[in-house]
Amino acid sequence: MPELQLLRAEHAPAVLAFESANRAYFATTISDRGDAYFDQFTAGFEALLAEQEAGVCAFYVLVGEDGSVLGRFNLYDIGEEHTADLGYRVAQHVAGQGVATSTVKELCRLAATRHALRTLRAATSHDNIASQKVLTKAGFTPVGPADPSDIGGKHGMWYQRDVQAGKRDA
Repeated sequence: MPELQLLRAEHAPAVLAFESANRAYFATTISDRGDAYFDQFTAGFEALLAEQEAGVCAFYVLVGEDGSVLGRFNLYDIGEEHTADLGYRVAQHVAGQGVATSTVKELCRLAATRHALRTLRAATSHDNIASQKVLTKAGFTPVGPADPSDIGGKHGMWYQRDVQAGKRDA
């Protein structure tokens, strides 16, 4: 059974393998990270851990039974207003199996209980139908257009969900 785990230093090799193996797949719906991301992976990964330690972000990985990363689920720009933005991506071989939806729902629970958040937002491009379905199934509703600078140069929509403790999942 896959397990959602808070990102730790020992996840680095599995995260790099996940990003490398799925790079072309991700580029079909979201902007490519670019060669610099892979060339400078170690420094970037350490920066993520530092941001997490500072409390401005919370990075999670969905880890399979074999230790491989099946997905990344991130809360970033955690604000004083108890809000954060959500970003996620799942491996091609598990896409379309409900993995993203169930894990986003789980992260919504953790956002409220572990991170004391009240509201999550997520932006997705108009052409990323799969992500729109995940967000809708996880209880998010469209709240307005997203600027292309929010989604790697693409036009899209912001979605939002109230995640306060005690609220029921959609």
